[in-house]
Amino acid sequence: MSKQFRLGGDLAINRLGFGAMRLPSKNGIGGAARDPEAGRAVLRRAVELGVNHIDTADFYFSSDGAVRANTLIREALHPYPPGLVIATKVGPILRPGSFSQGAAADMRGLVEANLESLRVDRLDLVYLRVGGMGVPHGESVADRFEALAALRAEGLIRHLALSNIGIDHLAQARAIAPVAAVQNEFHATQRGDADLLAACEELEIAFVPFSPVGGGGQFEDERLAKVAARHDATVAQVALAWLLAFSPVTLAIPGTGSLSHLEDNMAAGRIILTEEDLADLA
Repeated sequence: MSKQFRLGGDLAINRLGFGAMRLPSKNGIGGAARDPEAGRAVLRRAVELGVNHIDTADFYFSSDGAVRANTLIREALHPYPPGLVIATKVGPILRPGSFSQGAAADMRGLVEANLESLRVDRLDLVYLRVGGMGVPHGESVADRFEALAALRAEGLIRHLALSNIGIDHLAQARAIAPVAAVQNEFHATQRGDADLLAACEELEIAFVPFSPVGGGGQFEDERLAKVAARHDATVAQVALAWLLAFSPVTLAIPGTGSLSHLEDNMAAGRIILTEEDLADLA
């Protein structure tokens, strides 16, 4: 199993990365603020442990707006180490207490906000994040993706991606510009997008599941528990190892605001699942 993936064909990244959503708030987007110094410490340690792919968004912030993921990334890691790939998302317009979906005309402002908060001249990877909690089947992404493709042509974005989509959206976007990654919910106990993952595998597009260990909840799955006991590992570690073994295009981006959880997550990269393990988890 390869431990690296060439994102967009030219960015070599480790398949076990880091998701920044839980840095500003323990409860995810809009929750009570965490200690920002703890977040900066987690980011520095993640890079020390080999993370060179960080997934973030300008709308990842605490309920009061005081602690923001992009700010923590900039404060902890800028100037960025060579080879670090930072992926971000645009689409939703979040302010403390409000949520709306941006239109095509909003894409430039959203991209520029990420450029400013991360203090970069070009964003490595930008996802168009669509919908709310569910995939917006039947909703066109063309206008918004065309707006992002124009910003890519200007040199503000290196690679484009899609998040929370159906297979129809992928085809629609690929008719406009290359798609380097797809980010949908997918994990060991939620495999509903297997067809979309298979399409990404065929096209050599990265598939980057959000909620790779169940969104902070506890997996209650006898299969995972059985394999975890066999490896003297946690269920979450086996879930991450399974994602990396399931397809050569899957990338895992577990997120945490805890140094101890970070160490546990990164240790999952050392677990090699056997054929017996994979059969038990099938």
